[in-house]
Amino acid sequence: MPLDTAYMITALVTMFVVIDPIGIAPLFLALTQGKSPAQRRLIALRATLTAAFVLALFAFFGEALLDFIGISMPAFRIAGGILLFLTALDMLFERRTKRREDRTEEEDTDDPSVFPLAIPLIAGPGAIASVILLIGERPGGEGLVTVLLITALTLLTLMLILFASSYLDRVIGKTGIDVITRVLGMLLAALSVQFVLDGLTAFGFGPGSG
Repeated sequence: MPLDTAYMITALVTMFVVIDPIGIAPLFLALTQGKSPAQRRLIALRATLTAAFVLALFAFFGEALLDFIGISMPAFRIAGGILLFLTALDMLFERRTKRREDRTEEEDTDDPSVFPLAIPLIAGPGAIASVILLIGERPGGEGLVTVLLITALTLLTLMLILFASSYLDRVIGKTGIDVITRVLGMLLAALSVQFVLDGLTAFGFGPGSG
């Protein structure tokens, strides 16, 4: 069955909102304070590639891991929807940014590309859950390829934003980033509720389950 445009848009919005490239930019600046532009580009590249590897790993083997543990896809869909909803609340009330900043302050390392940038700031629990959920919505090769391409596009956007993070911080400013984060949080809240409803329908609850 060919993939519909609505599914691709949902996948793109979900991955972009969860990974949150614009929100990571100021944290990237804090983690790479004192680094040269060339060093920052190298850290951004390494962090993005590491996150891509982690997310691809869960894209290929995430559902098999769930089957091995004995967790059904509808159950994971509901749990993932709840997790994404909590992430949305954090974005709306700035708790997510505050937690990330605290994590940034706790880390004193010369190379933050793998930790905490790639894991857990980019390829965190929300991003991992989203990849598995989206592929579960469209089982088969087409769904897998679509989610991988959309994830790659999101990570490429993230890497370009990190490359230009110094300029972005000056142009948009803290207020602009706060506004964008809250709008994305509203979108993520709606998408997370839809994941929960889909999971309940698969269990026999809700419209279309009869």
